[in-house]
Amino acid sequence: MFASWGRAVDRLRWWLVALSLLPLTLWLGVPSGERLDESVVPPDMEAVRAVKLLDEELAPRPPSFGLVFSSPTLSATDPRFVAEVRRALAPLRNDRRVARIRTPWDGPAPDARAISAGGRRAVVMVELEGRAPAFASMVVPSAPPELYPALRTKVRSDALEILPFGPMALNHDFTEMVRDDLRRAELVVLPLVLVFLVVVFGSVVAAALPLAVGLLGVAAGMAVTGILARVMPVSAYAANVVSMIGLGVAIDYSLFVVSRHREELVAHPPAQALARTLATAGRTVVFSGMTVGIGLLGMILLRMGSVSTIGIASTVVVGFAVLYSLTLLPALLVILGPRVNALSLWRRPARPGARSDLWHRLATAAMARPWHVLVPVVLVLVVLGLPFRHIHLGTPDVSTLPEKAESRRGQGLLAREFPQLEPNSIVVVLRYPDRSGLTPARVDELYALSRWLARLPDVARVDSVVDLDPRITPEQYRQMAAAPREMLPPPLREAFERMVGPRVTMLVAQTPLAVDSQEARALVKTIRREHPPVAAEVLVTGRTAYDVDFVALVSRVAPGAVAFVLAATFVALFLLLGSVLLPLKAVVMNCLSVTASYGALVWIFQDGHFKDWLGFTPGPIEPVIPLIMFCVLFGLSMDYEVLLLSRTHEEFERTRDNDRAVVASLAATGRLITGAALIMATVFFGFGAARAVMIKEMGIGMGIAIVMDATVIRALLVPATMRLLGDWNWWAPRPLKRLWERLRLPARAL
Repeated sequence: MFASWGRAVDRLRWWLVALSLLPLTLWLGVPSGERLDESVVPPDMEAVRAVKLLDEELAPRPPSFGLVFSSPTLSATDPRFVAEVRRALAPLRNDRRVARIRTPWDGPAPDARAISAGGRRAVVMVELEGRAPAFASMVVPSAPPELYPALRTKVRSDALEILPFGPMALNHDFTEMVRDDLRRAELVVLPLVLVFLVVVFGSVVAAALPLAVGLLGVAAGMAVTGILARVMPVSAYAANVVSMIGLGVAIDYSLFVVSRHREELVAHPPAQALARTLATAGRTVVFSGMTVGIGLLGMILLRMGSVSTIGIASTVVVGFAVLYSLTLLPALLVILGPRVNALSLWRRPARPGARSDLWHRLATAAMARPWHVLVPVVLVLVVLGLPFRHIHLGTPDVSTLPEKAESRRGQGLLAREFPQLEPNSIVVVLRYPDRSGLTPARVDELYALSRWLARLPDVARVDSVVDLDPRITPEQYRQMAAAPREMLPPPLREAFERMVGPRVTMLVAQTPLAVDSQEARALVKTIRREHPPVAAEVLVTGRTAYDVDFVALVSRVAPGAVAFVLAATFVALFLLLGSVLLPLKAVVMNCLSVTASYGALVWIFQDGHFKDWLGFTPGPIEPVIPLIMFCVLFGLSMDYEVLLLSRTHEEFERTRDNDRAVVASLAATGRLITGAALIMATVFFGFGAARAVMIKEMGIGMGIAIVMDATVIRALLVPATMRLLGDWNWWAPRPLKRLWERLRLPARAL
């Protein structure tokens, strides 16, 4: 089948080239950035359901962002300070998009809460037209992305330092950082990849082919991502992940095809060489793409908001990598013919059956003493994975931004100088079974719940409509709840509109505990588990509650996704090799490799090793990172497993000698696998230079895993275990063997 396709490519070469360029024109025509989403908001979490209830029931809140004005010499109450602030804000007062500006000097006396303890800083809140979500953070956008930068640029002062804070400012800086990281990474990665390809091939023309296919594959993936962003929110990380995976996989596959074609070209005319190439390397690419796609499909099965779109976009780009490796690349090889070796620098094209003496010696040594290799290597991988035991998961916060980012500096200043304005809020929502609102009986329950919350350790204050003034009695609260809203004084009416709806009532417990601390998470769990009985559904939300729910959701969905990836990978390798033990061995080895990379991830990014060199702030690992890494790495690791084992199977069917087949296949593919891994790792480590911590974690974690996989796993563990298993490597139960014989794709279709 593959050989027949290779012969067809000879006739269709120009059509294939033309059709392959269509996604590039499509990508150039798709507007960038439409509905790119920083949020990860699975709908079935308690914290998210509570937010939706608040949005539906309570009076709308305007989107807003804050500004901290600072002076090294002037007091915030000095008329010159006040005048300079008002002059800087004047352009916003005339902007129709601005609904209101709150300053410390709006009342008869300055608002002490909005002036720092040192007296040289003041906080201003800018409220915009529209509606903001009840809970907005760095993972939940609060306004159209273009609104904040347009307004922020209008506020300028020569006398005062101005720093922004709040979700709008954080989201803007975060999105800009992610987009800039993509440009910077590609500028670093592409030249290095070209250099390594030239080193591997020794020919500029041959080296340019995988890079061209990789760029076109990424362009096609970006086009589909852009189209997807028109109909649904797509993760802001999607472009970086698509580029990272697309470049690595497309270049890997092209490397396999071009290398095999150059070997075959020495002994066969171009058309026959291409047919033989696709019958071997083409078949390998298809199965490799299948295993990578299976891993990426695991992300889609997570059903975790826009994170699943990373899996969709990545699966698409891997599909295009396989497609281009079997269409565009063969067409270019036919067009070039022997000129694929043009501009050779220092080495001649590989001969058919050529082997690397280094890898031949290494495979022979590993198979000579398999237990001496197997036990120490497995122990080392287990030790490398030990830090994973104390992983701490948490959603991203301001520390994911660079230290020089305006919004991070502003948020830090707010936390230090205005702690009363930046507490950790645990929001308790009571959802009543009907729309009767806050009846007198419900006021008593609310009052009891509020006092119970206030008595909890680490709760500094409770805000609710029964905590407006300590002098108000429960009876007076009942009277206020029963009175028509329009009869209440404006401050009380505003409080009721902000915290009470027809079906919900809200309480806010303020705590000094850090958002991602174990103590804060324990407090959320205590509130959910031990609250006094009320005739309503009790929901808890806020940043800490969101973290608790998200980690629990990941723990709940992870086993299913992992089981799917493991089982589907096992089936794909069985269809390729007709063996039960080899796929099982590959799955176990990949798990060891992934666990070791998890350990490195925790050791570096959570424990803080190399933080100054890599430029990040240590903190919790995002809950989706281990799952995304597992899905991506499990697929990519199978790349080299498929390449090596398919060559081993080819040699075994030819010689029927297991040991000879293992040594010959490793000697034939070792150099190619090493070169491919070097290039793949270069792509990943290049993205590890990103400022976005999530991309940095993925890049460095996966780069380490790929290096270990292509060296320690393939060079040592594979030959050692295959030597120990002997002919059992190719064993399968008789019914499965007969099934495989009917379904198999022959190694050569010539």
